[in-house]
Amino acid sequence: MKFLVTKDSKLSPLLRYLIIGVLFAMILYLFLDILLHGYLLGFDIDSIKATLFGDEENFIEPILFDTLLMQIHINLFFSLIAIMTISSLYIRFFNSYERTKIFVHLMLFLGFLSPLLLLITFLYLPWLLLGFLSIFFILHILTIIISILILKKLIFR
Repeated sequence: MKFLVTKDSKLSPLLRYLIIGVLFAMILYLFLDILLHGYLLGFDIDSIKATLFGDEENFIEPILFDTLLMQIHINLFFSLIAIMTISSLYIRFFNSYERTKIFVHLMLFLGFLSPLLLLITFLYLPWLLLGFLSIFFILHILTIIISILILKKLIFR
């Protein structure tokens, strides 16, 4: 608990190892989240469009709204847990840097915007699909980079 007050990870090597393990798990989660979205929705624009909106030529039914809503709900919950954990660690280790506030706000904003944009794309504006994909990948890349920065600071102390 002293780490939470003093911000010094050298006081407890076990806590440092625990944080390193959690960060490795978060990075694994982020990579698997990309694979899961690819598996559920598709790996290219055409397959994602076919999954979301259907394709009469190939006899593909569109995804059911309740299925998509359940997936968005689960993704939002787990993504925000990962983002909050990584953000809190980033704030702890990089508090004196000016970019910390920008990165944390950007991660949280993109974390909320990504599932919301998928829902808006499905319901109203199909042309926003590329925007959803861009934000989804920017969020995951940014979060992985921030996790690697924290790991670098923890491992090479």
